[in-house]
Amino acid sequence: MKEKLHTQVTQIAAARSWKGLVQQLDEYRWLLPQDYKPGMRVPGLIFATEELLEVAAEEQALEQVANVAFLPGIAKYSMAMPDVHWGYGFPIGGVAATRLDDGVISPAGVGFDINCGTRVITTTLTEDEVRPRLKLLVDQIFRDIPAGVGASGQLRLRPAQIEEVLVKGAAWAIEAGYGWPEDLEVIESGGALGDADPSLVSDKAKGRGSDQLGTLGAGNHFLELQVVDEMYQPRAAGAMGISRKGQVLVFIHTGSRGLGHETCQDHLDVMEDAAERYGIHLPDKQLACAPIRSEEGERYLHAMNAAANFAFCNRQVITHRVRDAFSRAFERPAQDLGMSVVYDVAHNTAKLEEHVVDGESTTLCVHRKGATRSFGPGHPELPPKYQKLGQPVLVPGDMGRYSYICLGTAQAMAETWGSSCHGAGRVQSRHAARRMLKGVNLRTRLAGLGIYVRAQHPGLLAEEASEAYKDVAIVVDVLDGANIAKKVCRMRPIGVVKG
Repeated sequence: MKEKLHTQVTQIAAARSWKGLVQQLDEYRWLLPQDYKPGMRVPGLIFATEELLEVAAEEQALEQVANVAFLPGIAKYSMAMPDVHWGYGFPIGGVAATRLDDGVISPAGVGFDINCGTRVITTTLTEDEVRPRLKLLVDQIFRDIPAGVGASGQLRLRPAQIEEVLVKGAAWAIEAGYGWPEDLEVIESGGALGDADPSLVSDKAKGRGSDQLGTLGAGNHFLELQVVDEMYQPRAAGAMGISRKGQVLVFIHTGSRGLGHETCQDHLDVMEDAAERYGIHLPDKQLACAPIRSEEGERYLHAMNAAANFAFCNRQVITHRVRDAFSRAFERPAQDLGMSVVYDVAHNTAKLEEHVVDGESTTLCVHRKGATRSFGPGHPELPPKYQKLGQPVLVPGDMGRYSYICLGTAQAMAETWGSSCHGAGRVQSRHAARRMLKGVNLRTRLAGLGIYVRAQHPGLLAEEASEAYKDVAIVVDVLDGANIAKKVCRMRPIGVVKG
């Protein structure tokens, strides 16, 4: 009890101390001065309300924002999105861009689940039409899309096939009959990152991924049936295929599974030695890195791209399974049910992108750790249908409340390297959430809210309960208020599949 009280007192003191250190720039922006720690190369920039800032400070996520500012070649700021919370080395919700000539690449700035990401699929169905078949539909999806740690799918890839997946990404799934050609138009980077080198992905990593295409991970990964309940920009929503309140959408959140985790671990081991060899001094060894143009840096980048392509392919196979489940439940082809992809966006990547630095177009390595792209209108990487609107930004909340779709902005391009948050962000560790909700029947509580849930074990529901997360509405209000992503529509869950 004394140890617990001491921890609480320490956290409260830490939170209060941050108020004297950060400078409030406006309602949603806070500056962490560069002189906070000797060795910071740039200031920190945090997007948050005062309440969200205090939550981040309590778990020392802002200390990690300061640590990231030590990275050689970092440009402009070490940034934190409003969902920021403690992570491995980098905070989750952290964004950092490094220059090619003197900058580094850090696996911690990507994360273990490389290209964990989200995808939204439309339907023409309404809640009234889905409700009578909701249990049937969710149960079918739960059977067809295995979820959880080590979950194996229906596909078993031969070594030559997994090599192709690591290069082609989502296109491999389309060629194999798992999807529609037009799906590729609305996936970030067309569903495949270039310069992927499967030879740099270890045999152990490939082995872990060989039976995991078409599967959800554990933890905060999910597949939800959601109902549109608020429309903020009806015309923009209409361009996405979202035409009215009450419309049912499918929201998918998963990544590269065991293959990505192993790829990260393999290269972290190398990076720790590389940082020492290149004389890179950092306040946290978890930030281990290497110059982007070094052998170690380039090998990691090419391996990471390959793992990211596996994740794009994984979400594509899941999309096929979802369409098939809907088709069987409603005895109609998926095309007739209007099951088109709105967008697929990655978080947990480091990508070489062109951005304006001090008035000049510059190639940067943009690390997004628990953060997504938020490209504004006119960006050449956007598909034709979104050129005038900006990129869809998919922001999941928690299984008891709601999720959002937003649009990227020109302001994001100018200020955050075209970046936004990736979700609500945790406020309770998984262990703390289980302890807090011990004895609570969450399945029954969710049913009372009209949400039917399937999960591999009851304990997972406690880990992922609403109490474990920030209110995503507050997080999205920061994005909207700061003009780095603008709200389009809000959805609430009615059916949930968890790992």
